[in-house]
Amino acid sequence: MPKMKTHSGAKKRFKIIGKGKAKYKKPGQRHLLTGDSGNQNRKSRKAVLVSESDMKIIKKVMPYNF
Repeated sequence: MPKMKTHSGAKKRFKIIGKGKAKYKKPGQRHLLTGDSGNQNRKSRKAVLVSESDMKIIKKVMPYNF
């Protein structure tokens, strides 16, 4: 049986933390930031955890990281 391949887009976007959860950076911090409120900009700076319902998909596309 051949090895499964890790999804290359997923490995760039998600990091697995110690508890087995995935974190990612929110989009929207590259350009055109003047239209957003300061509150919106501050909130999108932090990394957030992937929801439990999406973790099934992440585990499927990154099989060797868990």
